[in-house]
Amino acid sequence: MLKLTPAERSELRSEAHGLKPIVLIGDAGLSPAVLKEIDAGLNAHGLIKVRVFGDDREARSAMYDTICTELNAAPIQHIGKLLVIYRPKLEGVKETKLVKKGRGLREVTIVKPSPSGTKKPTVSKVMVKGNERVTQGGNVKRAKPRQASAKKSALGK
Repeated sequence: MLKLTPAERSELRSEAHGLKPIVLIGDAGLSPAVLKEIDAGLNAHGLIKVRVFGDDREARSAMYDTICTELNAAPIQHIGKLLVIYRPKLEGVKETKLVKKGRGLREVTIVKPSPSGTKKPTVSKVMVKGNERVTQGGNVKRAKPRQASAKKSALGK
């Protein structure tokens, strides 16, 4: 089990105040699947809240101790049916961001040969939107025509 100083524990309690529980423990108790989910939450967030649905306080505190010892986490707070648990994030785990492909602006280099053929070609960099393309001549055109509204075309707009 991870040990923290009272000052660190107090700071983590204040951080956890605004958190919502991400793991719920039901009538089945502390199963391996629940432990795996708590471990995943600790890997992702570091500081999590767990809600235990059960009226037995001794059972809740036993679950709290079991979670902290098995997952090498630090107990931060146990208020009623809420358990706050902390484990530092691993440095090797990298957060992934979603990358949209084919959307937004992208930079395109356009190379045009000189009209006479003896001089250097002109090189220009252009920002192209997601729905635009560069033609053979180096012009930027919209890839798809804009959709026209049936109602507006009927009104003549």
